Amino acid sequence: MVTRAFLSVSVGSIAAACSVLLAPTATAAPTSDAQGYVDSTARCAAPSKVVVFGSTAGSRVAICESADGEYQYRGVRMRDGAKLIAPATQSGDGYTAENDGITYTVTEDSLEISDGARVIREESMVDFHQAQSGNSPGASPPPATSTPKKPLPPPLPAEVGGS
Repeated sequence: MVTRAFLSVSVGSIAAACSVLLAPTATAAPTSDAQGYVDSTARCAAPSKVVVFGSTAGSRVAICESADGEYQYRGVRMRDGAKLIAPATQSGDGYTAENDGITYTVTEDSLEISDGARVIREESMVDFHQAQSGNSPGASPPPATSTPKKPLPPPLPAEVGGS
């Protein structure tokens, strides 16, 4: 025969255990170095240099500068590993890339994805890094003109199935 006191303690213990197991966990920033996020599309390959890189709850992005001064946006959506590598330009306090009519704007505060004047999504930055170089904020790079036509490789290990 089960007593009420025992049943109450057991149910209470189970509820407490579940709340610990199901509590949201703090996520650490992705591993990074001077080139961006390790094992990620949001990383600049030498000889390009990282200008800024950051992550939101759902994306990782990097803006790279080539030896000839052109900027490149490198982004990945963590949910499914979808990538975008596109020419970018400096605009105001951030950087902008366009692909198929969609604009991606990276600032220290957010990644904004828009279609014309309509904001599709704005993701707040949870981790942001800016290169400590002599980039002059007022200088505009020459406009980028082409988008890579070669298909992108599959997602990197750190980009598959993340949240």
